[in-house]
Amino acid sequence: MATHPNPDSPRDVNTATTQHDSDTGTRRSDLEEKPAPARPLAPSGAAPDSPPNGGLVAWLQVVGGFLIYFSTWGLISAFPVLQTYYESGTLFEASSSNISWIGSIQSFLLQLTGVLSGPIYDRGYMRALLLAGSFLIVFGLMMLSLCTQYWQALLSQALCIGIGAGLLFVPTVSLIPTWFGTRVGLAVGIAASGSSIGGVVYPVVLSRLLAQPRAAVDWSAFRDVPFMLFTLAVFLVFVGQTVLLFYVSFYPADRGLTDTSLAFYNAAVFNAASTLGRILPNALSDRIGVFNTIAPLSLLLGATLFCLLAVRNAAGVVVMAVVTGFTSGVVIALPPVCFRLLTANKAMIGTRVGQGFAMISFALLLAGPSAGAILGSAGQRNWTGLWVYAAATGTLQAAIDEATHMSNTANQKYPPAATVMAGSISQLVGPENEQDDGRIPNFPPDKVNVDCNCGDLLSNGTLIVTPSHYLYEQVSTDGPQ
Repeated sequence: MATHPNPDSPRDVNTATTQHDSDTGTRRSDLEEKPAPARPLAPSGAAPDSPPNGGLVAWLQVVGGFLIYFSTWGLISAFPVLQTYYESGTLFEASSSNISWIGSIQSFLLQLTGVLSGPIYDRGYMRALLLAGSFLIVFGLMMLSLCTQYWQALLSQALCIGIGAGLLFVPTVSLIPTWFGTRVGLAVGIAASGSSIGGVVYPVVLSRLLAQPRAAVDWSAFRDVPFMLFTLAVFLVFVGQTVLLFYVSFYPADRGLTDTSLAFYNAAVFNAASTLGRILPNALSDRIGVFNTIAPLSLLLGATLFCLLAVRNAAGVVVMAVVTGFTSGVVIALPPVCFRLLTANKAMIGTRVGQGFAMISFALLLAGPSAGAILGSAGQRNWTGLWVYAAATGTLQAAIDEATHMSNTANQKYPPAATVMAGSISQLVGPENEQDDGRIPNFPPDKVNVDCNCGDLLSNGTLIVTPSHYLYEQVSTDGPQ
């Protein structure tokens, strides 16, 4: 016969307590494994639950809050500029009332979303809120840039940006007071000032960007003779440079000038020399002018490519790799500088450079296949035709570069070398400079260096082309004076 335990018995009470503890042990252990929410560390001597009331970490929260105010309420403060722009009908046609709904819904969602973002913040998911809110604001702005209709602006600006701002705003204003005690008002005030600063910055930026729409293509560039001449020049030299790059290793290996391993290292030598060719000539161009730098070195590149036909051993291959690598580096590094000089409207530099390189890109597309067609198949290699093809493009570029420099009136700081030499020669041999006995007059012999203007007569010396003047160096049989 079974008996029921007496609840008043001490043994039974202990047994029941033990059983209760065992039943709740799992729940207690679960609670103990969850870490308590991290709290700001209090300074030494303060109560454990008191906020730090300052310190680097605390003030960094203020900086973050300032930026969030800047990106949330600051955007709303700039809505008057967008309202005016939408009213102009440039983007879409809508009534004033409908346009106002965009800003109203954006402001409404910024605060309404706090119903969700507040509890999520309390559960410790501040990082998730920051990521989600930041993504929605950036995504909304990107989509707004593509809008052409009213409903698209309503979705991107009012809904997407509004919800994103709400995910950021309420957690921010909740976080900052937990780091400050007596200075909480100052901290929140500094953070809130970000909205006012945003209200200053965004309208100015938007007014400048929206008032000056730019076409994707600058059609005037195609009527700009110096610009188109230089683009043609770079197109040609990119053909030669690409041919050289593709065959700098294969040429010596196919001709038996080097073994395969050295042929592979030839590409490394070429690119190492190209590194110097992209730095040193650019530094020189700051002193003598970019066109006076790129034209002679392009001519040197073309001449060196012709010389590849005379290479007969490994040493010659390496020397040619160094020289061609150095000179080819110039045609990569200097064209952007030249495009800048050839662009009168500096606000269109990006468009001009993009258009120029877009046209030049076809040289890279066609150079390899055309070179392969000229070279031919195994057993019938036409290396002479290939290098003449590559060299001619570099030589032509030098001539066109000089023509570009001579036709460009926008930059007269560094006169073209061809103009300088032609003017000097005409002055030197011109009949107006002859004396009665037919001799050319000399400069005073007591002056070793004489600064001269363009076209001044120089004799018994060497004409040195410099950025802004010509230097006459007296040649004397008596030695230096």
